[in-house]
Amino acid sequence: MKTTPKPDRQKSDELRSRRKQKMVEGASRLFARLGYSQCDMDRIASRLRVAKGTVYLYFASKEELFLACVDWGMTQLQQKIKEVEETTTDPFERIARAIRTYLTFFAENPQYVELLIQERAIFKDRKRPTYFEHRDSARARWRGFYQDLVDRGILRSDLNVDTLLETIGNLVYGTMFTNHFLGNPSIDEQQSKMLDIIFRGILNEPVQKRFRETRSQRTKQ
Repeated sequence: MKTTPKPDRQKSDELRSRRKQKMVEGASRLFARLGYSQCDMDRIASRLRVAKGTVYLYFASKEELFLACVDWGMTQLQQKIKEVEETTTDPFERIARAIRTYLTFFAENPQYVELLIQERAIFKDRKRPTYFEHRDSARARWRGFYQDLVDRGILRSDLNVDTLLETIGNLVYGTMFTNHFLGNPSIDEQQSKMLDIIFRGILNEPVQKRFRETRSQRTKQ
């Protein structure tokens, strides 16, 4: 039988969780600014204004702390996207808000872009980068969303939902890095351009018709 934590224990757990979160947020900025190799635990503890032993109470190693920082950032990203999804029932507005939230999150939190770059460079032997672990866990929700649009005849019946997810996912992923390296443009303007291409494509109607006919003929051959 499940028991309710005692008030003192619950308060202690909440305090511990807040302290851990504060450490992760502070360490994230330090790792991003100085780089993983330059951030030993002494330096991290000094910057966080805690004893090194206190850091080790929460994290067994620098690697564990670093990966916790990356995980925290990606958890926050997915949570914010999920929250905006629930603010509208219009499917196209839902897509628009999710894309805008994604781009805005990384524009406002560039430290997490730096951490993704460092994770890939330093921990190449990891089975799966943190970003893709979180992206894949969120895809089940989006897969159902897009499949429903296909089933309702809103999206093309020949559209492969997984291909759509991969394409849009790669588009925003690449855009995030481009923004980080070259500077952030107007997110609203960038979102508008991306949606125009995603929803309307690049071909006019006569060319689209010829393109579909050509593809159909090639498929039959």
